[in-house]
Amino acid sequence: MINTPRRLSVSTWALHELIGTVAPGRPGDPDARLMPPREGSTLNLLHVPRELAKRGIRTMELCHFHLLDTSDCYLEEWAAAREEAGVALWSLLIDDGDINHPEFGDRDRDWIIGWLDKASQLGAKCVRIIGGKQPLTDTSLAKSIAQLRILTMEAYVRGVHVMIENWFPTLSTPSAIHTLIERTGGSVGMTFDFGNWGGPEKYENLAQIAQYAEGCHAKWDNDDDFLRCLEITRTVNFSGPYTLVYGAPGAVWESLERQKELVLPYVA
Repeated sequence: MINTPRRLSVSTWALHELIGTVAPGRPGDPDARLMPPREGSTLNLLHVPRELAKRGIRTMELCHFHLLDTSDCYLEEWAAAREEAGVALWSLLIDDGDINHPEFGDRDRDWIIGWLDKASQLGAKCVRIIGGKQPLTDTSLAKSIAQLRILTMEAYVRGVHVMIENWFPTLSTPSAIHTLIERTGGSVGMTFDFGNWGGPEKYENLAQIAQYAEGCHAKWDNDDDFLRCLEITRTVNFSGPYTLVYGAPGAVWESLERQKELVLPYVA
């Protein structure tokens, strides 16, 4: 476990309606976008740390695709704005790439390594990487583990910690996550996401992986679900940041304020 910053956090994904922008650039296609931009954006990414600080939030996560400019000059400018606001960057969320793709896995791993450099420049403590998009098999999981061993070494020399998430097919079960973390020798952390798993066994499955959580995507769906997931984190004495990732359409800041009220008893 690495040292954690102040524990109430917001992801730029929660602010996507306000930020709106999506930078081009996907593995193998520098002109492609992960998703369409949104029209009518009003919040400049440079101003996000200041706006969070105004609302008493001193930790954040940044989606990689919100960075329209990845030049050294801009990354330094954004890091300076964040530091001036007194906001820590817990994690750069690398939201693309498929490290266990049978044909393009190495290409996507190298693309991610490029983002490790940017994470270091931005002052991120962690990066969150997709653990694999391929269907879960012994082969696909082994490929993810091999790739993550490389990525953790690349991140280490840049002063950044690698985390995966309970997200996408390869890491769709508690046993897959347990195996990956065990076979990477504890060098890989985990972002514990409330909303990525569903079904009747959701809470049982989440309880089985909560012990690995170093960060948490506290994804709101409804208050009952939100509080039940928060209680799971309490049972394992989770001590990392709770990152709010949902901004209600038309009421982004208001919805975050409501979620903040629900989370505060868990960060006291």
